Amino acid sequence: MDYRRKKKLTFFTIGLIFLLSGVEYAVILPTIWRYLQTLEAAPYFLGLALSAFSLTGLLTGPLFGYWSDKTRTTKKIILFANVFEMIGNFMYFMGYSKWLLLSSRLVAGIGTGAGSSIFGLLTRSTAPEDRATAFAAVMACRQAGLLIGPAFNIFLRLCDFQLGPFFVNKYTAPGLFMCLLWTLIQLAVIFMYWDLPPLEKEKAKDRLRGQSKDEEDEQGLVEEDNDEEKPLMGSQEIGGSYGSVVASNTAMSDPSATSNATLNHISPPLSPEPPETHESSSPSKTSSISREFLREEVVVLLAAQFITLFNQTALETMVTPMTQKYFGYGELENSVMYCLCGVEVIAGFLFVRWLSQRVTERVILAIGLTICNISGVWCLIFLANPLGGFPWQLTEFVIGVFLQVLGLPFVAVAQVSLFSKVTSEKTQGFSQGVRRSVGGLATILGPLWAGGLTDNMYIMMGVMMGLLALLTIMLAFSYDRMLAPAVEEQVDDSDNVG
Repeated sequence: MDYRRKKKLTFFTIGLIFLLSGVEYAVILPTIWRYLQTLEAAPYFLGLALSAFSLTGLLTGPLFGYWSDKTRTTKKIILFANVFEMIGNFMYFMGYSKWLLLSSRLVAGIGTGAGSSIFGLLTRSTAPEDRATAFAAVMACRQAGLLIGPAFNIFLRLCDFQLGPFFVNKYTAPGLFMCLLWTLIQLAVIFMYWDLPPLEKEKAKDRLRGQSKDEEDEQGLVEEDNDEEKPLMGSQEIGGSYGSVVASNTAMSDPSATSNATLNHISPPLSPEPPETHESSSPSKTSSISREFLREEVVVLLAAQFITLFNQTALETMVTPMTQKYFGYGELENSVMYCLCGVEVIAGFLFVRWLSQRVTERVILAIGLTICNISGVWCLIFLANPLGGFPWQLTEFVIGVFLQVLGLPFVAVAQVSLFSKVTSEKTQGFSQGVRRSVGGLATILGPLWAGGLTDNMYIMMGVMMGLLALLTIMLAFSYDRMLAPAVEEQVDDSDNVG
């Protein structure tokens, strides 16, 4: 099978994985609140259950990313991670107690750590100018899952039967359903996923395949001329190995020159200096990695990841109790609401994908932050204490949710694409793991923050608005640095880190 077909099937499988992660979120989120109530859990348990899923993903993301950087493989990592998704969702289906449900989300969250390896693969196998488009497509797959998920809930809520010792109802059925879907994904990864080589290596192979014999001969003549003038320099700069080119070119003219050249080129490895250099490079490697994450532009992008996800998960946690309190919504109404939000988000990602080919990522990030600030102000004024009767309250709620969802694709695509460009490609798995861990920390703290302040909405939303204002100020001061470095700088940086 040729490389292009393998790449298409691999990207298709990646899309399925992200699609399924969105389906899982959309299937479980509308029902978990009522599920916990049937298990006599306290209200704060909602925040714990939602945060538990992110906690283990936060811890395993950098580990899986480091694993993929070292081995340059992701297939085994994905297969290993998906096992935890299957086990965790089956535990969710069992549902004997609130503690088992909490543990099920902890176990399933381990599987999300493989996302850092996948983003590292996408970075290495796509060109910088195509990266935002690729990331937007992958993120749109997750949002498509968020759109499809509520549709599954419509028939899952009709389940009411017994399967051996387990009861299958509208609360436990999502766990069994997701366990079966993750099992199917395992088969897709086994048969339709390949560890793609880095883009640079594949381009080099294509250049070698396309190079004609005449061009090679002509280049060989030029190298011979250069070698006659500079016999020692030419072999190291062009040949890239000790004495190989010079030996072949000078053997015909002067055998003694060949032996001298060979000795000159072989002597450097025998000197004691390289081992000392290798030993001293170990601390510099660590310091260069730490310096990479402390650069101004990297800090701003990590802050964008944290703040936007913190606000998003806090509002998502608040939405279900709020719709129940003010509008009397149940599982069906919440599922329809999430379905409509999914349509909006997919449209947003498709628009961002089109926009990313015409403007830079920092412009997209600025647009997204502007929309998020407008949403924050609206929610602080109208959702903290809804005014008027039912029609007015519903209108205020719909506008607030619409604005919040609208800004999400802009910020999400821009920050992940920029982050992949301002960090070293050699350690993309680990870097993406760090980025996702920062996001995981936000998705832990967001639900905990919102779950504990459902009766103090002004405090909850005021802090969220303050974080958005801080991020806007940071972006304004660092706007000039929000660009991909020059190719030469990027290569030097990757060599230092690697």
